[in-house]
Amino acid sequence: MSKEHHYKATIHWTGNKGTGTSSYRTYERSHTVNIENKAVIEGSSDPAFRGDKTRHNPEDMFLSSLSSCHMLWYLHFCSEEGIIVTDYTDEATGIMTETTDGSGHFTSVTLHPAVTVTEESMINKAKELHHKANQFCFIARSVNFPIKHIPTVAVK
Repeated sequence: MSKEHHYKATIHWTGNKGTGTSSYRTYERSHTVNIENKAVIEGSSDPAFRGDKTRHNPEDMFLSSLSSCHMLWYLHFCSEEGIIVTDYTDEATGIMTETTDGSGHFTSVTLHPAVTVTEESMINKAKELHHKANQFCFIARSVNFPIKHIPTVAVK
């Protein structure tokens, strides 16, 4: 039996400089992302599309969603397998290809998780669990391109 989980976000455009969208250059791409009981995220478009480089853009948030979903599943599976992770950092990268009509799509995402475990005997299983995490990650299962993984595991 499957379960449904419902999510709600309120996106509010804050970039009206007084004349609305009277032309492409007269408005800001600034907006807020509001989710009940959570900190407000200040967003914009990518600077390549006239956005504010100091705010999160949808592409950044998409990449972050893939990376954090993978991490959360990975940590879950490590805890089940007795792999003691003491540190986890991912330097995720993604490529979005813009098409001639101005639209675009992500063609590639690579996660580079650097994991620290407590014992040498845990390294091989710690590396293997990235594959399982990718199979379970809700976000990765929702995209139409493969997510690559280049993990490193160290002992400390």
